[in-house]
Amino acid sequence: MSFADQVAVVTGASSGIGWALCKELARRGCKVGLLARRPEQLEKLAKEIEQAGGTAALAPADVSNREQTLEAIHSLSRKLGPVDLLVANAGVGAPTLVDPINIGDNEKMIRINLLGTIYCIEAVLPEMLKRGKGHLAAVSSMASYKGLPGESAYCASKAGLNVYMEGLRIQLRGRGISVTTICPGFVKTPMTAVNEFHMPFVMEAEAAARRIAGALERKVKVYNFPKRMSWLMKLTALLPDWIIARAMNKYNAKPPMPPGPL
Repeated sequence: MSFADQVAVVTGASSGIGWALCKELARRGCKVGLLARRPEQLEKLAKEIEQAGGTAALAPADVSNREQTLEAIHSLSRKLGPVDLLVANAGVGAPTLVDPINIGDNEKMIRINLLGTIYCIEAVLPEMLKRGKGHLAAVSSMASYKGLPGESAYCASKAGLNVYMEGLRIQLRGRGISVTTICPGFVKTPMTAVNEFHMPFVMEAEAAARRIAGALERKVKVYNFPKRMSWLMKLTALLPDWIIARAMNKYNAKPPMPPGPL
């Protein structure tokens, strides 16, 4: 697949993986639609892309709000053309507390990480089906492969996303639409900046974006990276509960809370 003159919409574009991926897709020839909650950051990113010779349009929206999301993506399509590639990247994370349980954070994570992706797909899928072509991608996480103590809601939101995308991929076979699930390990972003623990095999956002863009070009079904982190998670999934509990004791004694509301 060539990205030349393709229209790509990326959510969560105002920082981290989303920011870097927008620049990488633009560098590879995409016209990029930028969607996130912070318009000032989107304007800055659009300016950088255009100064580098690319094409970008922006539409601020909160993906947890269905109406905002639909209107924002339709607006980007009116500006750039029909969407060829959707990358539902917007995501948030916070520890799961149990005494008392932080229901508000749990609800927000599931609404953004899972429902937000579904709303984005709702906005582009009818036109893709009509045209008989398109590519749907969602950024999940290695955390989707194991329920980790202190991260139950985050892991659940990403595991749900994996299963949703898998079912959609199978359902859309033969309809001209590719579906890709992207599961990164640790990437240096504002979300992981609060982590005080050692993050194995951590990557820069720009390096992650290059890998993701390559996987999207190849239309990979599920892309787990880096490989060493994937192997580590497969091993973790086989360990007994008591080992996981012991390994996470320090983390749960002082969980890294996000600096502001999700």
